[in-house]
Amino acid sequence: TYEADGSIYFRLSSFKDYGKLSHMDLDQLQDGASGRVDNDEYEAEDARDFVLWKAYVPEDGEVFWETELGKGRPGWHIECSAMIRKIFGTTIDIHTGGVDLVFPHHENEIAQSEAAYDEKFVRHWIHAEHLLVNGTKMSKSLGNFFTLRDLLDKGYSPRSIRYLLISAHYRKQFNFTLEGIGQADQALERIDNLIVRLKDIRKEGGVDPGAKKLAEDMIAGFTVAVDDDLNISRGLGVFFEFLHGVNTMINEERLSRSGADMIMEALKKIDSVLGVIFHVRQSKTDIDASWVESMIAERIQSKKDKNFKRADEIRAVLTEKGIILEDTKEGTRWKIKS
Repeated sequence: TYEADGSIYFRLSSFKDYGKLSHMDLDQLQDGASGRVDNDEYEAEDARDFVLWKAYVPEDGEVFWETELGKGRPGWHIECSAMIRKIFGTTIDIHTGGVDLVFPHHENEIAQSEAAYDEKFVRHWIHAEHLLVNGTKMSKSLGNFFTLRDLLDKGYSPRSIRYLLISAHYRKQFNFTLEGIGQADQALERIDNLIVRLKDIRKEGGVDPGAKKLAEDMIAGFTVAVDDDLNISRGLGVFFEFLHGVNTMINEERLSRSGADMIMEALKKIDSVLGVIFHVRQSKTDIDASWVESMIAERIQSKKDKNFKRADEIRAVLTEKGIILEDTKEGTRWKIKS
């Protein structure tokens, strides 16, 4: 470190591993040993000696402390390093953040922490890609963003929102659309319908070896996928193949009550990761049957009028209330998922 104008700087040239996370070449980025920055902006051109302690300047207003170092405040990059050291005391396993923080913020965290304590700072870094909204990067300046409260106020299910957001790999840009929530509704409906079918099974007998293998293969395949850099999207592919296999067994009347219970346990195990399969539902006494029937009638009319968006919205509202719709040749039936 060195002091200049009351501030204390970290000399990047003294840390030989600088750039190992972002694969930046310090020789190309650093404008000589004297290059340094006083501000906290995360801009690539600021890859020079960074401030650890910033001396007070009038522009800082009331943001300062009186310390033995003088009047001022810590540099921005110090925050995470300080918290990790205070709470965990040593190397941590996982540090997360957005891709825009890899450089220079996380590089500077590594430099100051490993230089100070001579031990590895973090074992695994997880950087999430930016979220797109209707094909454009989400930002306040563009006004193209939704808060969770906005979406809930519009009647969208928190369960569907969660499913949609976890369905894409965290290192890939994901395009968030309201239509995508509708697709999530449809995926969750497949799960709900299967659970209703499993609970209706009354056939006695032991567990079919085929059902046991389906469950074991699904859990194994899902685990391999998620263990591979949290590849939830591939895990969901394995999971829905499993759902198809279970539905086939039910159609062929090969699944017994004990087999259905085993399938249900497999679903609970997977849901410890997904958190969307089982959730708190309203009791039957909370449901107004006449309201449900009126919603179903409106949905049927909407489909006749080719207003499929409204029909999907009604199904989503009913699904969130724990009401499962089954479109049959005899008409639409509804059940409450317990």
